Amino acid sequence: MRKLSIIAIALAWFDICYAQEADSAKKISADRSVKSSPPVTITGSVDAYYRYNFSSPKPFVDLRGVTHYGNNYTSFTNSQNSFELGMASLRGDHSFGKVSATVDLGFGRRAEEFSYNDSSHPTLFAVKQAYISYQASSKIKFTIGKWGTHIGYEVLDAYSNRNYSIDYMFTFGPFFHTGLKADVTLTGITAFMIGIANPTDFSTTSVSTKVLIAQFSTGTKNGKLKVFLNYQGYSGVSQDTMIAPGYTLYKDLNQIDLVVNAIMSNKFGVGFNYTQQFVSSSALNKSTNWGGLAVYLNFDPTSTFGLTLRGEYFFDKDGIKINPVDLSTTSGQTSGLNVFDLTLSGIFKAGSNLAIIPEIRLDEGSKNFFYKSDGTTTKSTVSGLMAVVYHF
Repeated sequence: MRKLSIIAIALAWFDICYAQEADSAKKISADRSVKSSPPVTITGSVDAYYRYNFSSPKPFVDLRGVTHYGNNYTSFTNSQNSFELGMASLRGDHSFGKVSATVDLGFGRRAEEFSYNDSSHPTLFAVKQAYISYQASSKIKFTIGKWGTHIGYEVLDAYSNRNYSIDYMFTFGPFFHTGLKADVTLTGITAFMIGIANPTDFSTTSVSTKVLIAQFSTGTKNGKLKVFLNYQGYSGVSQDTMIAPGYTLYKDLNQIDLVVNAIMSNKFGVGFNYTQQFVSSSALNKSTNWGGLAVYLNFDPTSTFGLTLRGEYFFDKDGIKINPVDLSTTSGQTSGLNVFDLTLSGIFKAGSNLAIIPEIRLDEGSKNFFYKSDGTTTKSTVSGLMAVVYHF
């Protein structure tokens, strides 16, 4: 009996040890699995707004057949006296060794206007960004897919802008690029990017023309001054080609863009954006250009409240981007115009995720192209909006 008891105890002890070893092996295996395959990082945002134009205009259609509401010629806030969903966004990022991937989806009118050339492709329409990157070395990274443009001061996601309504320069592009690019780090603060992409704002196209894109960036070591010099362009197209409603592929196109960010103190900062696009048009039988410049004055007296004043001057002498009906002329047409907008936005922060943005905006043109409630036109108009933005 004693021998049997000893044997039973030994077997029980062996079984316990084996189970512990098995559990340890599972934990080690699980730990290795976690280390070798990091989890996906999920982020997202939701924004909504109410906008009212004080001229109380009726909807009108410009010469391109685009319907405008509330004297609005810029993207993402084309509404009048209506509560609107801007965009619901969901983004996933994952990396494994030298390879990383991003999928960024957007739903709502903001996302629809961003991917306006993909409206006939339901599987592409909601894709804001989707790209794969390979870190070839500590200084060189290659990326292929679709990503938000490097050109301009403002961006699509509302929580990344201090003004909720956007300016004319970002409205008229570009929004995004689909192609292949290389990011090269020269020093800790200086880098450049060069790539080749489809025609601007096209996820897919049968057109053989490709666009060269580039960026040079630098700044001060303390990060208080950052400078970005941007470019996109192509040449050699035989003649102007309409490849989508409202989008013309010109014979030649070159766009230069400068963005400067300066932190003056812990409460005050300045942003600056200049862009100009030069095109050679067979339809106009000449070369022309459009562009603009904007200054952003940012003031944050407390951690929960800030103000941003944006002043923008946009010029389009030949109506390449803005060509509305002008009722004060006999023909009802314009040959292009200049626009000035002044926008004051307040930013009330509730924690680090929620922002409430009241905004007042003045738009003034060099010609009569804003509407009044009686149907006549005027050079200027005032709008107000209230936006709520949440990101996680």
